[in-house]
Amino acid sequence: MSLHVDPSSLPAFRTEGLTKTYGEGAAAVQALRGVDLVVPRGELVVLLGPSGSGKSTLLNILGGLDRATSGRALFTDHELSAMTDRDLTRYRRDHVGFVFQFYNLMPSLTAEENVELVTEIAHAPMEPAEALRLVGLGERLHHFPAQMSGGEQQRVAIARAIAKQPDVLFCDEPTGALDSTTGRAVLKVLNDVNATLGTTVLIVTHAAATAAMAHRVIHFADGRIREVVTNAVRSTPEEIAW
Repeated sequence: MSLHVDPSSLPAFRTEGLTKTYGEGAAAVQALRGVDLVVPRGELVVLLGPSGSGKSTLLNILGGLDRATSGRALFTDHELSAMTDRDLTRYRRDHVGFVFQFYNLMPSLTAEENVELVTEIAHAPMEPAEALRLVGLGERLHHFPAQMSGGEQQRVAIARAIAKQPDVLFCDEPTGALDSTTGRAVLKVLNDVNATLGTTVLIVTHAAATAAMAHRVIHFADGRIREVVTNAVRSTPEEIAW
């Protein structure tokens, strides 16, 4: 007799022996070398490591943007490594939001219109204006990207990602192009999204200071997890020593 498992009781992500190799033969590069990982639902997790350590590769596989060479990757009870391309597209649309180092906003559209681009394809989106208010841009709805600072543009990108109310928000170096003051403001928004909406947030960064605000810190090196640290006491973004 099979037992039904409630997906809400499962971790957000689990990987088993995950590998990723780019190229073949002597030119092959092993980006991931057997990664075993559990990401609990609802946590803010930082993937920390130098450039080339494999953390962005892992993020892309968990986000459905890339496929592993071997091993398993699961989102709750859905095996990403077994999905068709169409299934992965549906997974990204229905469950995932992305924030990258560069904002990728449409320069000819206002902040509100940039967010609307995502809500038009989502099943149960929040109003674009509400998403912008959540990131502190309620007064900037009708401004164009060129009329906003870098930090404001990144917050528009976050609003666009959360407007479809994803289960998971993936952030790849979200403060990499920002100064320390603006970076703290962006991290505060990500912290608030996690706390207010219950969204699982994964942040890839090489900035060690960011780790202080995470529930869990996963240290990467040479395609492997070197250490997983759980923070018993978390710093606020304002307390981070940049």
